Amino acid sequence: MKYTNYHLHTISGLHVGTGQGIGVIDMPIARERASNLPIVPGSGIKGVLRDECRIEEPNEKTVNEKEKEKYTNYLALFGPEAGDDASEFAGALAVGDAHLLCLPIRSWRGTFAWVTCPMVLHRYKRDLKQEIDIPDSKEIKDTQALHANTTSLVEGEGENTMIYLEDLDLKAQKGAEEWAEHIANQVFQKDDQENNWQQLFKERFLIVADNVFDFLSETATEIRARIKIEENTRTVKSGALWYEEYLPAETILWGELATDRAKNKSTKTPEELLKLLPATNTRIQIGGNATIGAGQVRWIMGEV
Repeated sequence: MKYTNYHLHTISGLHVGTGQGIGVIDMPIARERASNLPIVPGSGIKGVLRDECRIEEPNEKTVNEKEKEKYTNYLALFGPEAGDDASEFAGALAVGDAHLLCLPIRSWRGTFAWVTCPMVLHRYKRDLKQEIDIPDSKEIKDTQALHANTTSLVEGEGENTMIYLEDLDLKAQKGAEEWAEHIANQVFQKDDQENNWQQLFKERFLIVADNVFDFLSETATEIRARIKIEENTRTVKSGALWYEEYLPAETILWGELATDRAKNKSTKTPEELLKLLPATNTRIQIGGNATIGAGQVRWIMGEV
């Protein structure tokens, strides 16, 4: 099989739910069982990619060989549609879950920070097979935050520099330069000179303790109240008030992709099949509430 990675960069709030909640939040987002960190299930992403690449079955009487080949390659990648022929062969594409990499957190300086932690970076490093050192989680105290050399988040001077996130007061310390550089290169384009997002990311990147990140991942997501209006009175319908949880805009996630050899008549190699997926920086819609602007995501695919 051929493996590569992908990143998701949310442009608007993202709601990929799990059904009815049991707490104050009626519709929570999907989370990993063990870590309780937010995820976007791979099954949902695969369905979105299929819709983005969709090719309708050609008419055998009017279509040319090139169009037939395109449809054959499309089926090779995603498999037949659900129905009577869905069991003929499996699609070659496997999409892993998207895991939380950087969570945007409100900051006293610099507007907001992209925050991650050593445990998340360990998993990210394993999947992307990187050689960058990760700060020892035991050495980062719950009262500290590591930043890159150029940062917009620090308040104060000398030994009294602080970073203020939400209600957290954290001691500022250098040590996140390599990871800031790497993630910026993975997620943002190098040739975007007018809006230098790579530099903006590095100025706002932080590594905090695992415990702090766990706390933020549970308390710093967006909670939106939704209502239903009574058609005749134009007032809130009785009992029609509910709360939904969202990953905020600017969240960064990562996952893995893999392709096997085609199981139908396609002659494409696994590498060639991966190249049929949407190009980097394609905007796609994932999750619910598309009609109110939710789920706008920038798709970034790794090298094939």
